[in-house]
Amino acid sequence: MDRNLALEVVRVTEAAALAAARFVGLGDRDGADQAATEAMRTTFEFMHINGTVVIGEGERDEAPMLYIGERVGDRAEDAPHIDIAVDPLEGTNLCANGLNDALAVVAMAEHGHFLNAPDTYMDKIAVGPAVGAGVIDIRKTPTQNLHAIAEARRVRVSDLTAVILDRPRHAGLVDEVRRAGVRIRLITDGDVGGAIATTDPSTGIDVLLGIGGAPEGVLGAAALRCVGGDFQGVLKPRNDGEVRRAQAMGIADLNQVFSIDQLATGDVMFAATGVTDGFLLRGVRPLGDGAETTSVVMRSRSGTTRLIRARHRFHQAPNYAGGRPGVG
Repeated sequence: MDRNLALEVVRVTEAAALAAARFVGLGDRDGADQAATEAMRTTFEFMHINGTVVIGEGERDEAPMLYIGERVGDRAEDAPHIDIAVDPLEGTNLCANGLNDALAVVAMAEHGHFLNAPDTYMDKIAVGPAVGAGVIDIRKTPTQNLHAIAEARRVRVSDLTAVILDRPRHAGLVDEVRRAGVRIRLITDGDVGGAIATTDPSTGIDVLLGIGGAPEGVLGAAALRCVGGDFQGVLKPRNDGEVRRAQAMGIADLNQVFSIDQLATGDVMFAATGVTDGFLLRGVRPLGDGAETTSVVMRSRSGTTRLIRARHRFHQAPNYAGGRPGVG
């Protein structure tokens, strides 16, 4: 993939974040998600790619835009064929309630290099480049993994901090992590933010643990793939329908441990823009005639991570989506 795509795709996440930011704290999760999705889809049309959404808002009959299988980009004859994983608004509840770490997220790879993850749950463990590959093993207990992470970091176990979704299903996990002496940051939604927090030591986050969405697992793995982190996941279907869905997508062994290279491989690009303040990124800041965004852009081939702060002036004819300003 052309390395310039990594900088082009951030315009897509910026547009989605700017659109969603107008709904922060309004309690309208559906309105925020629709605004972000419309802005992202419109801005994709300016990219010189022949893109296919492989992880999106759902199947075509479930989502009006950015559904699985949708084609995006200008789709010119010479445009590269790209698979795309999107979450226009990761953390719709976070945005609606004005809580931390709502994000607009896009990952891209060459065709066939993302797992087509079914819309079900996934048990996950994620660590950043400070730990590196080959240390974690989701088949082991959380305590065993925490000790391995501490050894790789050359710190005490009590120096570690874990991110875990605040869910009843995690009561036992939380108890075990606390017994190990590890600090916990409980989050209400949006574990992609928790995964990418492990990529930067300034966040103070060492590991993401627990069960969240499988599509979000692919997005988190894509980010960690870019920086030399590690990620493992095991699908956790909630019912027979989700089992059949996974099997229909070619996943025969529901106990399979998916490594980071099985979730996202090849030349991967990842971009995220903050909607609200989070572990790594600041949220959208309104200005008098526009707004300021903060984004992260990563690429696996070069191992580069860029933090981008941009100011958008809306009166200078930006791209619009549904009457809401995007980015030019």
